[in-house]
Amino acid sequence: MTRLSVDRIKTAVHKIDGVFQNTPQYCCPHLSRVLGCRIVLKVETLNPVRCFKGRGTELVLANRQEAGGERAVVCASAGNLGQALAYCGNNRGFGVTVTASSAANPLKIERMKALGATVMLVEGQIEEALDAAIDHSRRTGAFLVEDSKNIDTCEGAGTIGLELASLPSLDCVLVSLGAGAMATGIALAVKSSRPDTRVWTVQPQNAPALTRSYLAGAVVESGSPNTIADGVAGRYTIPEVLADMLEIIDDALLVEEASIVEAMKLLYRHSGLIVEPAGALGVASILENPERFRGKTVATVLCGSNVAPMDFENWVGH
Repeated sequence: MTRLSVDRIKTAVHKIDGVFQNTPQYCCPHLSRVLGCRIVLKVETLNPVRCFKGRGTELVLANRQEAGGERAVVCASAGNLGQALAYCGNNRGFGVTVTASSAANPLKIERMKALGATVMLVEGQIEEALDAAIDHSRRTGAFLVEDSKNIDTCEGAGTIGLELASLPSLDCVLVSLGAGAMATGIALAVKSSRPDTRVWTVQPQNAPALTRSYLAGAVVESGSPNTIADGVAGRYTIPEVLADMLEIIDDALLVEEASIVEAMKLLYRHSGLIVEPAGALGVASILENPERFRGKTVATVLCGSNVAPMDFENWVGH
């Protein structure tokens, strides 16, 4: 009933560089005690691009290699997708162009360049960057990698769900929600073998586009995002992704900015992990809904750690 295929997700395991797979997943007793539930951390930050996006971009490029043709790709990115595409493209012999907002995180822009991407900055937000990427693709013939709309980005992320499904006990999974690739991929993979496990998405109150559409059951307009979680700060909904979510996601939650910061603090203090705001959304949702999770075994995906040291110190140090 979705665009995604469990069989293709299982096949993706053999196409994706092992450096992105079999990431740590473990119960953190100290954090569990604070949160009142058995919290399992799925750590997607211990790889060359410090986020989960390498799984999806690896699958995109592996399938492009199999298909042959143009060995140039372009994407619009706030930083993590661009870094992942640059790293994987460099390893596989693809030329990579990334369009990004001039207001994007400077640290992420520099890392994209350092990994070999040609970065084109545009005025506006991620939507304007996407328009520029589409234009570049049309002019040059470069293959457009559109996060979440491109099914490979979803099914690559779905390999996380295969790994989570191996846990002996799992009541629910909390997945940060941006454009939807990680959420839909993980949900399908988990539910294929554990249909009773709930999968809930989490998005900032200040960047609620896809969540509001999910709750309404149709695409709804949302205002400009205003959140520290830049990795999930889109303001539009991809209809195809929404259709997938409506089939396989059990609920969609929104969290406040203060809860995101508190979640980052707790992850640092009780697990010793640095995560970017987008990676802390799952813990933030537990803080705001303690009774909903009390006593349950809950996995949350720490999807990235690309945060500027000064920003992290400002948020966590106070």
